[in-house]
Amino acid sequence: MVKSKKENRKEEILEAGLEVFAKKGYYNATTAHVAEKAAISQPYVFRFYKTKEELFIAALDRAFERILQTFKNVEASPEQLVEKMIEAYEELSELYPNEIALQVIGISVTEKSIQRTAKKGLSDIRSYTLERFKSAGIKDAEREASTFLARGMLCNISYFLDLPELIDEKTK
Repeated sequence: MVKSKKENRKEEILEAGLEVFAKKGYYNATTAHVAEKAAISQPYVFRFYKTKEELFIAALDRAFERILQTFKNVEASPEQLVEKMIEAYEELSELYPNEIALQVIGISVTEKSIQRTAKKGLSDIRSYTLERFKSAGIKDAEREASTFLARGMLCNISYFLDLPELIDEKTK
């Protein structure tokens, strides 16, 4: 199905928002920055997203959706599942680095609606990971899922702060 011009424009604004928020953070980014990045007028942004907060939530949702879909697309034997999911996340991080930054930024924003979105996104990923680990027969799936997510968040923080020694002993 072909997207309409309006749907394409909304998508372009959302992708511009992802990039702007990832680079500037929530509080320093403006809809004017997003409009400039999308090469449109600021009022045109508001045709699709009523507020900066609404646009940020849509961008954060997009980030979590991509992560979840990436994990769902992993095909692996139970013995290789964790390793393949890590590889898939690393590939996603290279293809869509703004998603990594947005997760870190999203958990630091104090607006309640954004906190709810971050909680839901992380919870959905945890639930999926736990169920996937259980169905694969991974021993102590609860602990393994928590460890998997904790390492992922540490990787995100390491990337966001450009502090690779948080996760890689060789960089010290």
